[in-house]
Amino acid sequence: MKDFFKQYVPYYKHYKLKFFYTIIGMILVALGSSGSAYIIRPLLNQIFINKSQTMLAVLPFFVIILYFAKSFGGFIESYFISFIGQDIIRQVRNKLLAHILTLDLDFFYKKASGELISRITNDINRIQNAISNQIAEFLRDFLTIVGLVAVVIYQSPALAFFGLIVMPLAIYPLSRLARKMKKLSFKSQESISDITSHLSETFSNIELIKAHSGQKLESDKFAKNNKNFFLINIKSVKINELVSPIMEMLGAVAVAVVIYFGGHKVIHGDLSVGAFFSFITALFMLYTPIKRTSSLYNKMQDALAANARINDLLKEQAHIKDGEIDFKEDINQIEFKNVCLDYGQENALKNINLKANLGEKIALVGDSGGGKSSLVNLLMRFYDVKSGEILLNSTKLNDIKIYDLRKQISIVTQRVYIFNDSVLANVVYGETLDKEKAIKALKQAHALEFVDKLPKGIDTILDEAGANLSGGQRQRIAIARALYKNPKILILDEATSALDNESESIISQLIDEVSKEKIIFVIAHRLSTVKNADRIAVFKAGQIVGLGNEQSLLKTCEEFKRLHSLANI
Repeated sequence: MKDFFKQYVPYYKHYKLKFFYTIIGMILVALGSSGSAYIIRPLLNQIFINKSQTMLAVLPFFVIILYFAKSFGGFIESYFISFIGQDIIRQVRNKLLAHILTLDLDFFYKKASGELISRITNDINRIQNAISNQIAEFLRDFLTIVGLVAVVIYQSPALAFFGLIVMPLAIYPLSRLARKMKKLSFKSQESISDITSHLSETFSNIELIKAHSGQKLESDKFAKNNKNFFLINIKSVKINELVSPIMEMLGAVAVAVVIYFGGHKVIHGDLSVGAFFSFITALFMLYTPIKRTSSLYNKMQDALAANARINDLLKEQAHIKDGEIDFKEDINQIEFKNVCLDYGQENALKNINLKANLGEKIALVGDSGGGKSSLVNLLMRFYDVKSGEILLNSTKLNDIKIYDLRKQISIVTQRVYIFNDSVLANVVYGETLDKEKAIKALKQAHALEFVDKLPKGIDTILDEAGANLSGGQRQRIAIARALYKNPKILILDEATSALDNESESIISQLIDEVSKEKIIFVIAHRLSTVKNADRIAVFKAGQIVGLGNEQSLLKTCEEFKRLHSLANI
């Protein structure tokens, strides 16, 4: 609990005036509550017993003032603490996503997207309740308890001992309940992550699910996760609701003792009727904030568990470190020197040596898993080499700032990424918007013809993942995005696989045209795509087993001969 407050209290310094108003509101609530208990004494003694006309005229106004102070204070306290809490959560959510986006690509492969979404939304929402509503309620109830305890002690210090003994007696059972609540909160948040992950996976693979009639299978999986979530939450409810009866039982004993000893004092004239009823009223009112505070302590365990999960993410660090060199020069050569790469225990690349010069188109061919995509992943610095080095001109790749490096590279993969935004926004993504330049890129990518037929042309909003486009149309949008960036290095990883033969021919012609001012890497399974490459690198089991043009490889490389014969079957 201490660490939780230590983490979030510094945020409050940016809201000093609003927090001041919040405290004023809490004080008004505390004064209104304790004042309404104290006023019972003159109400009974002066009006009902002494029959004072003066007090009868004055006291109703005090009642109005007290309840106005309590209600107005409650309003300003709730408003300003909610503003503070929600704005802090906005900052925490921004900070968490910004941090996650700095992590390595490998992190995202290992973490389910649904789990990350759950932490950014569900877990942070649980913290919001703590740093706004629950902290506010705790402080307000604490001040109210202080005010009411003052009234209780003022009316009768002797009786106060019997009335307040319940507070230390309640600590042990409540602390045990709090520990159980924290464990259940962890399980609850893990369970909702499972649900979110499953939903994300289901909606992402809906075509496959329907094609294989997997609706019942997915529904059953969801029902199982949902039932687990329900069982955990109902246990939490049971434990949290135990707070009230525990406090009620202890409170009842304390009140019974107070009535017995207080009654003796009233009968023997040691305590006035007004003072006794003021004491009893304050005592009854006191148990409500004490009970609420105890319940809040249990609920805070939910926020502590959520915060621990969030801090686990914030502790994650990128292993791929940024370089220090601002790289703005033109790229004339890329060289891979004895490059090796491991994925865990698996060797992905072994002793790769390859040079690519400005104006060259290098084709990478081979069976799946041969290492082709791994090579371009190293060039993008999605991964770092295990040994060896990659040079841009004469500069080591790892020494270049990642932002500068990736500004020089465009990559189009077989898996096309389309955002739920306009065609224009998808083409210019990450770059300065220039509509004319975007239209030119779409025309180059053989995409402008179908884009112009869309309801709003280039300003048409595309569905999530480009669902309102065909596969070939999505591929062309991706190629237009790559061309719009005007990179020095262009990587095409099966980029024309979804295109018809005519469109593929046009794109291939375009690649030949732009290759004069770029270094182009083309990964392809169809050898017809790479016939015009300056050089072809043949990959097998993470090694380059052949390098040359098509004619020379047909004479010297057995692996290329095999691939070539398969392509002609």
